[in-house]
Amino acid sequence: MPEKELYVLMISTDRNIFLEGSDAQKRMQEYAALVKELHIIVFTKSGFKELPFAPNARTYPTNSLSRWLYVSGAYFLAKRLFWAGNQSDISLITAQDPFETGLAGFFISRTLRRPLHLQVHTDLFAPTFRRGSFINFLRVPIAKFLFRQSASIRAVSERIKTSILHKMKFAVNRSPRVTVLPVFVDAEKFINTPPSFDLREEYKGFDLLVLVVARLEKEKNVLGALRLLEDTYRAKPNLSVGLVIVGSGSQEKSLRKHAARTGLGGAVFFQGWQSDLVSYYKTADLLLVTSEYEGYGRMFVEAAASGCPVLTRDVGAARDILASWNSIICPEKDRVCLLRNLKNLASDRTLRETLLATARAGVKRIKFPTKEEYLAAYKRMWEEAAENDAFAPLI
Repeated sequence: MPEKELYVLMISTDRNIFLEGSDAQKRMQEYAALVKELHIIVFTKSGFKELPFAPNARTYPTNSLSRWLYVSGAYFLAKRLFWAGNQSDISLITAQDPFETGLAGFFISRTLRRPLHLQVHTDLFAPTFRRGSFINFLRVPIAKFLFRQSASIRAVSERIKTSILHKMKFAVNRSPRVTVLPVFVDAEKFINTPPSFDLREEYKGFDLLVLVVARLEKEKNVLGALRLLEDTYRAKPNLSVGLVIVGSGSQEKSLRKHAARTGLGGAVFFQGWQSDLVSYYKTADLLLVTSEYEGYGRMFVEAAASGCPVLTRDVGAARDILASWNSIICPEKDRVCLLRNLKNLASDRTLRETLLATARAGVKRIKFPTKEEYLAAYKRMWEEAAENDAFAPLI
């Protein structure tokens, strides 16, 4: 049977697609190579222009006056571009999330009479997600509605797939197709690239040098990492633990103030956003993850491929990616477990050196997908989604 040509319409919020040479645009060019045509409608404020970024791909801005007009702007733009005389070349509408872009995708799919595909990158049923903001509180019922209308869903981890199927309680014969396709991380780069600097040389004298890689936003709970460090010093005043924080975000100022106020200033080092994460992972003693929730957690792959041990809560795809020989995974809400293991690693040199050695040796045991394998899986996902019946809402 000849391969069906796909004409995909994507709804996105990523304005970096308009930036020449950006990672986002390069990623979309790779996706465009999988299909006959790729069209991307991006939620934007005014000031953007329609842009062809590949021979068969083009991105369109909504140029909305307000964020509250993104959904309607995307809908009317799609209707003008792709609906004429009861026909459309579009094979599939894929939305970046099951929230605002998903809602726009739903209305478009009903007008163009084409299947809708939702991508889920966050654990939206985690209690801390709903409590994170008023917008998140509104997004959960939107997602629940859309999950009952869409015939196909992509989840970036088994945790998210299980959460969706458990929380929604679909009837057996009405359960949607949920494909698990993790976020691609170029593990080979982390495996093969030598470090360009050594954190231990830069920050000497610490028994344990701990790394945090995160956006400095509330859900990443970097404040929790600072408090663990504070409690470790309180319990073990003779130990010396350093905390290197890589990332930027709206909480940076308050986190710096907290570190200074609690007397941790000499042990906490804010590095800002960094493009060279290889050197951080390969020269730190431990990656610490204190996030309230994660959709996937690319830092788990990056650390595992770099041979950096991980101490984490059970969030995102931690259990899908990590193993006992390169990590310590604590129950999601068990702060005591994190603190106990942090103190043990700081005070027991043999323990931390053993964990570091097994993490480094175990890199060769992990099978990381190649870019080619990932893109092939991505294409299969779209092909399967395009075959689904978009007009049999799930109840």
